[in-house]
Amino acid sequence: MIDKHMQVNWKYYISTLVFVFFTMQLVAQPVQYSTSSKQAIKNYEDARDFYNIRQNEKAIDALKSAIKKDTTFIEAYMLLATVYEEQKQPLEAIKAYNGSFAINPAAFPYNYFACGKLEIRACKYDDAQTHLEKYLSLSKPDAARKQEVERYIRNCKFAVEAMKKPVPFNPVNLGDGVNSKFPEYYFSFTVDQKNLIFTRQIDDKQAMFGHQEDFFRSTFSNGKWQPAVHLEPPLNTIDNEGAPSMSTDGHIVFFTACQRQGGEGSCDIYLSSYSADNKWSKPINLGAPVNTSSWESQPSFSSDGKTLYFTRRVTTKGQVNSDLFYSVFREDNTWSAPVSLGDTINTTGNEESVFIHPDNQTLYFSSNGHEGMGGLDIYISRRLENGRWGIPVNLGYPINTCGDENSLVVSADGKHAYFASNRPEGFGDLDLYVFDLYKEAQPLLTSYVKGKVTDAITSLPLSAHFEIVDIESGKTVVSNTTDKMRGEFLATLPAGKEYLLNVSKDGYLFYSENFDCRKPTDTQQAFEINVPLNKITAGASVVLKNVFFDVDKFDLKQESFSELQKLISFLNANAAVKIEIGGHTDNTGDKIKNQKLSENRAKAVLDYLISKGINAARLTSKGYGDTKPVADNKTEAGRASNRRTAFVVK
Repeated sequence: MIDKHMQVNWKYYISTLVFVFFTMQLVAQPVQYSTSSKQAIKNYEDARDFYNIRQNEKAIDALKSAIKKDTTFIEAYMLLATVYEEQKQPLEAIKAYNGSFAINPAAFPYNYFACGKLEIRACKYDDAQTHLEKYLSLSKPDAARKQEVERYIRNCKFAVEAMKKPVPFNPVNLGDGVNSKFPEYYFSFTVDQKNLIFTRQIDDKQAMFGHQEDFFRSTFSNGKWQPAVHLEPPLNTIDNEGAPSMSTDGHIVFFTACQRQGGEGSCDIYLSSYSADNKWSKPINLGAPVNTSSWESQPSFSSDGKTLYFTRRVTTKGQVNSDLFYSVFREDNTWSAPVSLGDTINTTGNEESVFIHPDNQTLYFSSNGHEGMGGLDIYISRRLENGRWGIPVNLGYPINTCGDENSLVVSADGKHAYFASNRPEGFGDLDLYVFDLYKEAQPLLTSYVKGKVTDAITSLPLSAHFEIVDIESGKTVVSNTTDKMRGEFLATLPAGKEYLLNVSKDGYLFYSENFDCRKPTDTQQAFEINVPLNKITAGASVVLKNVFFDVDKFDLKQESFSELQKLISFLNANAAVKIEIGGHTDNTGDKIKNQKLSENRAKAVLDYLISKGINAARLTSKGYGDTKPVADNKTEAGRASNRRTAFVVK
């Protein structure tokens, strides 16, 4: 997005202007030049005048003439390097700096620092390290500058080693369905990788810079990305929109817009939702505390349906840079105060382009503050058991280069990564590419579940709350609401675990289900669950599919407590409801023993509910043994269905 590019270039120009100021101080005062050639001095001063009015090509010609008159005119080399740097011709600037070093190596130590930074951007790491170390040996920089130079030197050493051990990288253009002669960048996928929203910079004569940024959408079918469609208002406007992040189901998009009426600051994060009539709602500014008078951008919405990661511009000790933050959408429909991702992730440099993978455990982001190739590099960090983020790891060369890399998005299965690049073989300017992500940089395996919640009698879709819980840990992985118009939900889950699903809505009995994601094949396709909700009426029942007992025992297993808490919440919310808890078995084994076991299991649930504050007068329990099968006892699947705990509204 344009605000992001402005940020990177601003940093570049600040460093340039610092040196320009240094140079102009040198040449603007009546000092003794290193040449006695009057013609060389005349050419030099003409060049300085041209440079002051930004006629840089004429300045370059005049400086070349000055050097031709006196090849030892060191000031001319220095100003020539400055002009070339501003013209974004780093190789020519480096050449000019080296000309000044050859004349008098110790005359102006700062030149080594300026040249070293340019050499890093030109991938000349050995030369850069030599010149940066020379700068430290000839000058006495303050602590902040010394720390900066030492970081550049570490980057040089890292880059040299990284280039000796390249990682697999073979990017493929997404094709003309997505890419065009215009720049395409900042994008987001639905979890099934079949819908893509991206930012395109299009011509607009009425816009301030002759162009503006809008959203386009492409779908994947028949093995390719179909021609992108320009999204209609109110999502797209006459202003800039960019950096989208869709929810897993594609029904909500967060994005960045700048300088809008009613905004909190320069750039803010907005939200729009997709309705049943296939239209985007009018965008809403998230407001405080997410947005501030500062700069918030580049959102990434977590698959848990409640956590938003984003970039915020901050000022630390007078220095402006960008850090990564997150905010949580709470049950009272407000956003929590944003929290920094901490100094393991954030540095004194810039962190941006954050992407939280659908596994909710793996973070990708760009930074120029961590050890890397010199510019913005892409890093991976994994969530630790204590919830904090682990030490970031550079994705390596040639994914990262001496240029700026950002905007990485990784597919739900972790096998593919997408990014924007202006590679020579593209359709023009920035295009979107995909490449196979090497194994060590892949996130956790994921699976996903999708379904639809309906009224059990009318079959009409319902907006309902759903939770997905890791059975083993009892932690809620996803907590969200189904689509208001369609009743649909789609959620991503880390593979290798068992999960329970609970769906609830006021006036209805809740729904209980479980599914096993421990098999490798579980990551290949979604679990599809249709959820019919019954209204709270006498005789209506719910099977508690996530209440567990060991074989032939009636002690509640730890994994049962999440489900029972859901039942407790239901009873607390519906104080007039009375229920009977029923225990059921299959028909294998001794009938008398089965009958007793079913009674004890039902009683164990009743006792647990009472221990948690539910009035005993509202509860009864009964064992039914094998007398009320719901499936054929001739199959293992049928017998498993018959071994159940349920409750009935009385």
